[in-house]
Amino acid sequence: MKQILILGGMLMATWFVSGGELLKVGDVAPDFSVAASDGTTVHLKNQLGKGPLVLYFYPKDDTPGCTKEACGIRDDFAEFKGLDATVFGVSFDSVESHQKFIAKYKLPFVLLADTDKKIAVAYGAAGPNSLTASRVTFVIDAQGKIARVFPKVSPADHSAELRQALAELRK
Repeated sequence: MKQILILGGMLMATWFVSGGELLKVGDVAPDFSVAASDGTTVHLKNQLGKGPLVLYFYPKDDTPGCTKEACGIRDDFAEFKGLDATVFGVSFDSVESHQKFIAKYKLPFVLLADTDKKIAVAYGAAGPNSLTASRVTFVIDAQGKIARVFPKVSPADHSAELRQALAELRK
């Protein structure tokens, strides 16, 4: 991620890592409780045991890459359901922003409003001072462990990667 700083009238570009250490395969997924775009509060512990969970972090609602990623999942959503997967998108945007994003692109899954950055920090997708979450995805198994991590996501190809990972979990 690139950060632009203006110091003393001089434009400076700095590179930094936006998150802490990413969780790894086999780690226990940190529990969370957060406001969701559908008006509910999502608790991770209440989602476990139903099938795999896709938790994808993205920088910002209604931006080109984030829209491409979300619409890819939307277009393949029947396959995600057929693999018994629950999908949650996570960004620092508000519930209201998420609702507009969902309505505009007819997204069939819930977006989580990590406005205090606690989820992204816990998963290593952002640091406490990050302006946005990194584009990273975790597949969590029914027992609450990280089954797959996608640390570098291509918005155009991510849905296919996820469907393949979910299919492999079923074997």
